[in-house]
Amino acid sequence: MTEPNPHDSTGSGAAAAPEAPYLPRRHAHSLHLPLRQHHYHLLCWGDLAQVRPDAPALVLLHGWMDVAASFQFMVDELDRLGAAPACIIAPDWRGFGASTGPATDGYWFADYLGDLDALLDALLPGQPVDLLGHSMGGNVAMIYAGVRPERVRKLINLEGFGMPQTRPEQAPKRYRTWLDELKTTAEMRDYPSVAAVAERLRKNNPRLSPDKAAWLAPWWAAPAADGRWHIQGDPAHKRSNPVLYRVEEVLACWREISAPVLWVEGENTDVAKWWGNRYPREDFEARLAVVKQVERQLLSDCAHMLHHDQPAALATHIARFLAAGG
Repeated sequence: MTEPNPHDSTGSGAAAAPEAPYLPRRHAHSLHLPLRQHHYHLLCWGDLAQVRPDAPALVLLHGWMDVAASFQFMVDELDRLGAAPACIIAPDWRGFGASTGPATDGYWFADYLGDLDALLDALLPGQPVDLLGHSMGGNVAMIYAGVRPERVRKLINLEGFGMPQTRPEQAPKRYRTWLDELKTTAEMRDYPSVAAVAERLRKNNPRLSPDKAAWLAPWWAAPAADGRWHIQGDPAHKRSNPVLYRVEEVLACWREISAPVLWVEGENTDVAKWWGNRYPREDFEARLAVVKQVERQLLSDCAHMLHHDQPAALATHIARFLAAGG
């Protein structure tokens, strides 16, 4: 089967990718779906026709500035264990990857919930799914599982910590920041070649092996008419969100989760580099305590990109969790 790489050519003047990129074990095919004024791109490993009540689809939700293809290494390890569900689906969120839509100057968190709900209605109407989310995708998954508990059989959260507590008095400054940012053009760095994109991926995460970076780079970026490679992420995602993160509302949703939850984190993840002392560990522990059924796993030699750093160890925990009763 031919690898469904979205970028078969390197573009004008672009350097060739490394000679030995990662070779997927289980290949995905692309699906294209109109959802809420957007054209969604999804990767599907397997066949929707094979989904049954006793064999639900596994839906994977990527994080901020990531893409659906990022889960390939984890899917391959599930397949290696003989534990990959018959159908696995991963969308590129709106404004990421190959999903496109109307031009916008901002993105709103509630729209991810709306897109996920529409996606499940379109592909798996009335059927519960197993839901996995990483980082931002983990936050979407947790809220969705509380709002639509009947749609989620089991829930896996890969470091979807949520955000620091906010206070109402922060609102004026946040709105001023947002208004000021609207007056400037949001930009994303571009790269001279797909090899340079791979180098950037490894700079972001040194644990990502060169072969995996070479494979992921042409999914994470695309060549443009200027001969350079541009990140597959709308620069508008970089603008501040004027809406404060309301922890009380989030926890009200988390309390409604009825599915068993598997929480997985890396032992080398340093949340202080994102939020400093604004989100202490005890705050997170208090939040997770409101969820009824939680199993925790800690992956060694692993940081935030768990599905890149330790896909085999992660797949082992996922396979056991999905196969367990309850």
